[in-house]
Amino acid sequence: MGSLFCFTIRYQVTAQTLVSETDGLLSQYLRGQMLVILIMAVFYSAGLSLTGMQGALGLGVFTAIVIIIPYIGIAIGLVLAVLSVILQFGFSSELIVVLVIFGIGQVLEGFFLTPRLVGERIGLHPVAVLFALLIFAKLFGFFGVLLALPASAIVLVLIRFAWSLYEQSTWYRK
Repeated sequence: MGSLFCFTIRYQVTAQTLVSETDGLLSQYLRGQMLVILIMAVFYSAGLSLTGMQGALGLGVFTAIVIIIPYIGIAIGLVLAVLSVILQFGFSSELIVVLVIFGIGQVLEGFFLTPRLVGERIGLHPVAVLFALLIFAKLFGFFGVLLALPASAIVLVLIRFAWSLYEQSTWYRK
């Protein structure tokens, strides 16, 4: 029992440092996600308002919130917007405008905002963000996409820690 206690005390500072750094990265991830939601809420609300659709603000904010859920979130927002525009205007040019707005929104969010605002906040290159999303999606499916960036942030902390240990080792100094 005594050796376990000594082991725990010995690595307590290291564990606290790693947990603190991970907490900092995950909070940056959440701040980035909130910024993406805010920008997309303004984009979808403004875009849907251009069609003259009633409830554009609520639908834009709802869509921005649910796009956190990959694939399903944008599908829900798109279906609701299409149904709303069809019920209000019928099959008219407003329907095409809604489809264009959602297409532009997907490109903006998926290729620009998330890699830059979320990935860069946690220290991942935009290409690394896309690869992390693809790899985690392939390995773990839907939940992998949800957890890709937070898990990548944790892995990044561990890699940085391992690299710092390597730089302090005698192998590195040879």
